[in-house]
Amino acid sequence: MMWQPSSTLLLAASLLAALPANADGLYTKKSPVLQVDAKNYDRLIAKSNYTSIVEFYAPWCGHCQNLKPAYEKAAKNLDGLAKVAAVNCDDDSNKPLCGQMGVQGFPTLKIMTPSKKPGKPRVEDYQGARSAKAIVDAVVDRIPNHVKKVTDKEVDQWLSQDEDSPKAILFTEKGTTSALIRALAIEFLGSINVAQIRSKESAAVEKFGIEKFPTLVLVPGGGKEHIVYDGELQKKPMVEFLSQVAVPNPDPAPAKTKSKPAKSAKASSSVVLEDEENKPTGSPEPKMVSDDAPKPAQVPIPAPPIESLATPEALESACLTPKSGTCVLALLPEPSEPDAELSGPAKEALVSLSEIVHKHAQRQSKLFPFYSVPAINTGAKTLRSGLGLSDGAKSVEIIALNGRRGWWRRYEPSGDTAYGLAPVETWVDAIRLGEGAKSKLPDGVVVAEKEAEKEASEHDEL
Repeated sequence: MMWQPSSTLLLAASLLAALPANADGLYTKKSPVLQVDAKNYDRLIAKSNYTSIVEFYAPWCGHCQNLKPAYEKAAKNLDGLAKVAAVNCDDDSNKPLCGQMGVQGFPTLKIMTPSKKPGKPRVEDYQGARSAKAIVDAVVDRIPNHVKKVTDKEVDQWLSQDEDSPKAILFTEKGTTSALIRALAIEFLGSINVAQIRSKESAAVEKFGIEKFPTLVLVPGGGKEHIVYDGELQKKPMVEFLSQVAVPNPDPAPAKTKSKPAKSAKASSSVVLEDEENKPTGSPEPKMVSDDAPKPAQVPIPAPPIESLATPEALESACLTPKSGTCVLALLPEPSEPDAELSGPAKEALVSLSEIVHKHAQRQSKLFPFYSVPAINTGAKTLRSGLGLSDGAKSVEIIALNGRRGWWRRYEPSGDTAYGLAPVETWVDAIRLGEGAKSKLPDGVVVAEKEAEKEASEHDEL
């Protein structure tokens, strides 16, 4: 797909062109944050099997400097589970990449999730809290899950598939699949099939002689006896244990080099270029124009998207505690396919809500927070169920609620412009003015603070 100039990229190019050149980066070589540049971004991030979060920053940016401690803490917590990286947009060689990624301010955080198309991850802006916990939760929520949940009825059939191929099974009391076991499955994707069996599956537990939970079992294949792992529940020793039957996937992928350098290559260049089809699609270098050159037309700055609450914890802390004030939530529908775009009504609803927030921000008038809640957030399904709303398979829902005062209100779409700016803004204005009927929040929708803290502490246990 050819790069086309747009008002957004023009603004980004102008911003990046104005930066001072070749400044030192914000992160040192000893930092847990992976330092990425335009030359290795494609190999380290775009083609990785792992989910990544990338910070696009400038070293002189005060907000970037304030984020650094939390970002480095998140990198330590996600070590081995996902990639936490940073790109210095102050470096001239990185400016085309930053422009291509639509960077308009610093810091800009983007989450890259591997898709079915190698080298073309799904990219989304991270707009959550700038804390280590919030960043970790958002990234963990997007780690691909290649772990199959197996029951007593399915275990023999699963074991008989590709009998000569090695398999690994995690026996656990948990119903959810932890980030650690998902990371192990990614590490051996294509070479070891990984499954999870709950402790309540008594036949499978007895079959493998499991006495404690969690327990990792390796089935080498080829009729060999299974091996029980007795080491620490940490990724590095677990990878070493599984490596006795298969080699972990290389990540980052090995750099490709040409057997013969092109004759036209400049002698001063020490970088070996990859094949053209493997290079990231980049935007042109921003060009300086003279005062006499025609000036581009002034384009209004588009409304930024509303903040997304990607995890149940983020949803609870923002809107579902006894101290929470009024929130407006857009509960998004489930996509028809993993990589499918949102439906037309959902897109229209998000645009309308973004315009309302943007309008009030320009006026500097007070307005309660607006959030979008993707269907991947399991808290959205729980909230829909608690309020008696649609199951989320097809429809978008806009609601307002107030945990402190115990009320909620649903937006009722009607007509051809059901989620257009005018009707949605009228509904929001009625809430601001205290007009219209409100319903009482059902019991259980608002989460007690102690319960929320307990769930957060168990979020990433095996």
